[in-house]
Parts: sequence; C-alpha cells; structure tokens
Amino acid sequence: MQQNHDNPVTIGISSCLLGEPVRYDGGHKRDRFITDQLDEYLRFVPICPEMGSGMPAPRPPIRLVGDPHNPRAVGVDDPERDVTRQLQAFSNKTVSTLDHISGYILKKDSPSCGMKRVKVYPEQGGCAERKGSGIFAATLMSRLPNLPVEEEGRLNDPVLRENFINRVFVYHHWQQLQAEGLTPAKLIDFHARHKYLVMAHSQAAYKRMGRLLSNVQKPVIKRIGHDYFCELMNALQRPVNRKGHTNVLQHIMGYLKRHISAHDKQELGESIERYRLGEIPLVVPITLFRHYFRLHPDPYIANQVYLQPHPEKLGLRNQL
Repeated sequence: MQQNHDNPVTIGISSCLLGEPVRYDGGHKRDRFITDQLDEYLRFVPICPEMGSGMPAPRPPIRLVGDPHNPRAVGVDDPERDVTRQLQAFSNKTVSTLDHISGYILKKDSPSCGMKRVKVYPEQGGCAERKGSGIFAATLMSRLPNLPVEEEGRLNDPVLRENFINRVFVYHHWQQLQAEGLTPAKLIDFHARHKYLVMAHSQAAYKRMGRLLSNVQKPVIKRIGHDYFCELMNALQRPVNRKGHTNVLQHIMGYLKRHISAHDKQELGESIERYRLGEIPLVVPITLFRHYFRLHPDPYIANQVYLQPHPEKLGLRNQL
C-alpha cells in the first residue's frame, strides 16, 4: 500500500513532535517513529496551539487549574496570567479547518495538547490530579468525535500503535467514499471490504452495522451513513486481541480449503495456532495467507482490507 500523492493520508500533529522548537523552553520533543517511519506514508499538518495563539518560544510555562472537565490554563509562576480564552479561540478556529485530516497525534501531558490524564491543579493550591485534557485536545476531540486521536507516548505500545494507524487509514477510506458521493451500493461495498477488519475488533459490532444496512435507501443514505460510520469508528477503537485475530484467520482459511494441499492446510493451521499461543507474531500467518492467495486468487478476499490495512513496510504487525 503506497501513499497516493494526489490524495495523501493527512494527519494533524503537535509541532514539537516533528522537531520544531516551539516548546515553552524553546526546545522540541522530536519523535523518531513519527519523523523517520510515518513520514514516508503520511502528510503532517503541524500545529502548536500555544504559539498559534500568540505565545512566543521560549515563554513562561502554563498549567491547568480548576475543574478537570473545564479547566483554565494559567501561568505556573504567575497564576494571574490566564491564557484560557486565547487558547480556546485558537482551538475553535483551527479545528474548524481540519475536516481534511484523517487522524491526530498529540503531545502527552501538555496543558494544550494532552489527550487525557493531564495534570489539573486545585485553584487554591495542592496536589494535581491526572484527570484533564489539554485545551486544544479537548476541543479537537469534542468537535471531531470520530477522528482517530492518539498521544505519542502511547504509540510506543505495538498494539495501540497498530490500532491507531489502522483507524487512520479506515478514516481516510471513508473520506474518499464521501468525496466520491455516498450511495447505498457504495456503502454496502465499503462494509463488505472491511468485514474481517471489523470482525477482528468485534463480531457484535459487525452484526449491528450489517443491520443498519439491511434496507438502506437513497433518501436516508446520509443519516444511515453517519450512524454506520460512528459505529465503525467506535468498534475500531477497541484494540484487537489474539482471540479476535485468530477467529478471523480461521474464517479466511475457509476460502483456501478447496485449493491447497493437506500439508499446506496443516502448516497454515499450525501457524494460526502458534500465533494464538503467542509463539509467533501476527505477520507470520498473514504472510502465509498472502502467499497462498497469490497462488489461488479469490476476488472477495482480494478486496478485504484486513490482510493489508496499512503500508507493509511499517512492520506494524511484526510485534503483535
């Protein structure tokens, strides 16, 4: 899967993660996975809410105080310096321009960009509680609730990393479908192509999505499409465990049973079982499947996103 340079997969990102010197101390937090690996397949839209809202670099640091659900951003050294409104104004204006992105990577712990568990201090002093979200991050997640959002720290977890990139590419596929013009036939085809990807996350969700499409008609396609996409992105947020992948692999194996030898069936079955037991990574049975389907093409499986949901060179399934 190579990037389409005419319609690249685009994500927003905290500028400091790309190595831009925008932090309060004039430094950055360059992330090598993002700049050295993702950069080849994604186009970034770097945003620093603090600098974007008019603060310089370097600058006095800020922190969140008050109600964790609606905190204020004030100066650490000068609590009278309240920058909440300027951050909120920037966030509202900027998020309204981000309909074209397919995901967002935020800087963890940031009072502007932290996704969750950001420190919020009591108004009258005392110990902070990790119950907040950064001012910009909260606006982003509220205004674009289906957008795949993750923090760079959590991307060190192989399961969360693969899950996020999966969601980014599915979101991008949906945006392409919307741009082409949603029709009942196209929606049903989209659902069919993502069958095994969704089933790995939740068979129950796949069935609910199928019921949504059981009698979809053109006059209600916009509403059905919205409900379908919300259900889809909610299902994909749940990381897939070995049981989910094993179930899907066994289903897909059924498409080969008439075409491969008993020896090959045994090899494939043993590979799936070894994956289930945690002895080998997911990429091993997936590679075998792709080999056999090259020899014995199946048009339905050829259209399944599951076998290659993201660029192979990223190696995201090598550690699953």
